[in-house]
Amino acid sequence: MFKRIIWIILDSVGIGEAPDADAFGDAGADTLGNIIKTRGHIQIPYLEQLGLFSIDGTSLPSMGVIPIGAYGKAKELSNGKDTTTGHWEMAGIYTKQAFPTYPMGFPKELMEEFVKCTGCKGYLGNIVASGTQIINELGNDHMKTGYPIIYTSADSVFQIAAHEDVIPLHELYRICEIARKELLVGEHAVARVIARPFIREDSQYIRTSNRRDFSLKPASENLLSYLKDAGYQVTAVGKIEDIFCGIGIGDAVHTKNNIDGIEKTIDYMETQHEGLIFTNLVEFDSTWGHRRDVEGYAQGLETFDKGLGRILAKMQEEDLLIINADHGCDPTFRGTDHTREYIPVLMYHKKMEQGVNLGILDTFADIGATIADNFGVKCLPIGTSLKRYLSDI
Repeated sequence: MFKRIIWIILDSVGIGEAPDADAFGDAGADTLGNIIKTRGHIQIPYLEQLGLFSIDGTSLPSMGVIPIGAYGKAKELSNGKDTTTGHWEMAGIYTKQAFPTYPMGFPKELMEEFVKCTGCKGYLGNIVASGTQIINELGNDHMKTGYPIIYTSADSVFQIAAHEDVIPLHELYRICEIARKELLVGEHAVARVIARPFIREDSQYIRTSNRRDFSLKPASENLLSYLKDAGYQVTAVGKIEDIFCGIGIGDAVHTKNNIDGIEKTIDYMETQHEGLIFTNLVEFDSTWGHRRDVEGYAQGLETFDKGLGRILAKMQEEDLLIINADHGCDPTFRGTDHTREYIPVLMYHKKMEQGVNLGILDTFADIGATIADNFGVKCLPIGTSLKRYLSDI
């Protein structure tokens, strides 16, 4: 048994269209492949060594490196391509019915209830929009009126943007909690309500790192709750706590950016020697994927790879490292939304004698099932353990 598992989610780093991508309007999407093709090069030697470029059936360049880790790709069983659906599936929760989306904005009656329940005097927006664009389009009106900016996307989200000096963080979070608990339920139960605070810098409005996600409460029957119930320490880094509404999580810390997430993960590796350290690195998605910033995305991957070298150096003999994504967000693709893609799955421990090809996995839940199997907790409702592919330590 591995005493400790470090599980890192590279948020949105997909590796090619899923078999059903066309049904989601995503035929041709290939987040990592198209980044490399467009940029022309990338230097991520540690990910390469773990087996990223050795995964079957991708457009990724083969560098001739013999991998030392277990490597493969997984397709999503659930109906969706969002953060909540992907993370929940990893933990054994199958989302059969997609969360509701609002391509024409939220219904008038729902927004009237929003004003009534939250005490806001009004609102701006209520459209599908890019987050960085809408705060600059409506930021001045927001400063004059004090009304929050409401917007959504192709994902199941209700996003509330406000300047931190106009609607203080505690008030913005209160508004989001009311929207989550009282309004966005039943037929309008979106996957996430997201607080999007911003400030003005020079001539532009920019978002701050004080984002908060208010997700639907997941089923109590999932990997994290199984681990916690069995007495294992579960630590969440980044937005993991928000995605799972704190269920099954013992300790948690929010992060400012990917670099902060890497540092916090390494900090926990210094002090937590058993159980699960579960990290989400969101900038790939929020800063570069949705903003269609190919160069930023590529540089972000290279920065992570350097951090990965430090993580590998900190690993103990009885540690297992797992790295995977949760969906795609191809910065070369049309629009600004997530893309339905395969995700890479990489696993490594120090006593592996050679690389192992995991092939194509039928569900993200195989990852969580492997963790459950390792710690000997209750089997997940979906997913098959991959522990047999990892040589015993």
